[in-house]
Amino acid sequence: MSFKNPIIGLCQQARFLISAAKVDQCPPDEGLEVAFAGRSNAGKSSALNTLTHASLARTSKTPGRTQLLNFFSLDEHRRLVDLPGYGYAKVPIPLKQHWQHHLEAYLSSRESLAGLVLMMDIRHPLTDFDRLMLDWSSASHMPLHILLTKADKLAFGAAKNALLKVRQDIRKGWGEGVTIQLFSAPKRQGIEEAQAVLARWLQLEDEASGEDGNA
Repeated sequence: MSFKNPIIGLCQQARFLISAAKVDQCPPDEGLEVAFAGRSNAGKSSALNTLTHASLARTSKTPGRTQLLNFFSLDEHRRLVDLPGYGYAKVPIPLKQHWQHHLEAYLSSRESLAGLVLMMDIRHPLTDFDRLMLDWSSASHMPLHILLTKADKLAFGAAKNALLKVRQDIRKGWGEGVTIQLFSAPKRQGIEEAQAVLARWLQLEDEASGEDGNA
C-alpha cells in the first residue's frame, strides 16, 4: 500500500494566520511550528509553495519581498512560518538590521519551533547567512534540514557532486545532526523527502502509521 504523508492533507487546508513584524506579534507560543529560512534569492517561497501544494507564500521576481514573519496554520496545533529573506543588496541597511534583530529574537525565544528548513541555492551554498543559521541551530540543538534549491539549474552529475561537497563541509563544520537534500520546485524534485522531514518534526508519523495499519 502506498504511503501518503499526512502533511499533504494538512497543507490542503492550510490558511494564512498572521504576519508579525515583531516577536510579540506572533501567535501564541504553543503547539508545533516549522520555519523556512534562506537568502532572498534562494527560492524560499517557491519551495514552500511546492512542498505544501498551495500558494501560501508570495513569490516575486524581486528578491527580498518577504519582510515579515508570516504564519500559516495547518491545524489547531501545527504551523509553518515563512521567515524574512536576507542578503538582497537593494534592501536598505536599516531594514536589514530590523529583520535580523527580530529574526534572532524569534529563533532564540520560540518554544514551539520544532525545526528549521534552510534553503541554499545549489550554485551558491554556504553563504555567510547560511553559516550563521548553522551556527545558531548547532548551539541551540535545533533540528535543521537543508534544501539545495534550484537543483535543475545543474546537470544531474554536477548537482550530485555539489550535494556531496556541501554535505562534507557541513559534517566538518557542524557534525552529523544537519540533514541535506537536492530540491527543485519547477521539476518537483525532492518533495517527498522534504515532506517526510516535516511530518517527523510536526509529529505526524504516528498518525500516518496508524492510518496505514488500519487501512
